[in-house]
Amino acid sequence: MEFLVASAIGVLTAAGLYMVMRLRTFPVILGVSLLTYAVNVFLFASGRLTPSAPPILTDATIYTDPLPQALVLTAIVISFGMTAVVVMIALGAYLGTDDDHVDDMPETEGEDAT
Repeated sequence: MEFLVASAIGVLTAAGLYMVMRLRTFPVILGVSLLTYAVNVFLFASGRLTPSAPPILTDATIYTDPLPQALVLTAIVISFGMTAVVVMIALGAYLGTDDDHVDDMPETEGEDAT
């Protein structure tokens, strides 16, 4: 079970990094979303994978740590808000330039870049 979760975290991280390194706005947004999902799964798995255990501290011998669950819930809310902000910034940039190409140094026509 741990190997499956670790593999899923690795695949989400690799796919997110690949998408972030693209030069278009929409894949960058998807890549950041995949990276946040990878971090959320990592935080959730850090509370140890104990199936059918209560998430409360009682007299039970086996319990699930509630702190990672609270961290993941908070991270989901924050990532939703940040995704909305990034989408609005990307939409404004697209409407302003009619292109969604992410470029540090735009090409100028007829001028030497040096």
